Amino acid sequence: MTAIAPQEKSPRQVLLYLGEDDYFVVEVPSFPGCISQGKTREEALTNIQEAIALYIEVLQDKGEPLPEYQFINI
Repeated sequence: MTAIAPQEKSPRQVLLYLGEDDYFVVEVPSFPGCISQGKTREEALTNIQEAIALYIEVLQDKGEPLPEYQFINI
């Protein structure tokens, strides 16, 4: 599993790993249930950007705050 550093469009840490079906899976730990995938690493990261945007849009529509997140050094 790879932790990808925050990016300009997504200031959230994401986890990227190869799934059982050989697709790349991307999760956003600070956004529960925000998961996407792609055939390539690049496609998966592009797809998670869209998923993050939609996740934020839904929270805003419901008037809910964005979940806080912290970087934890292990």
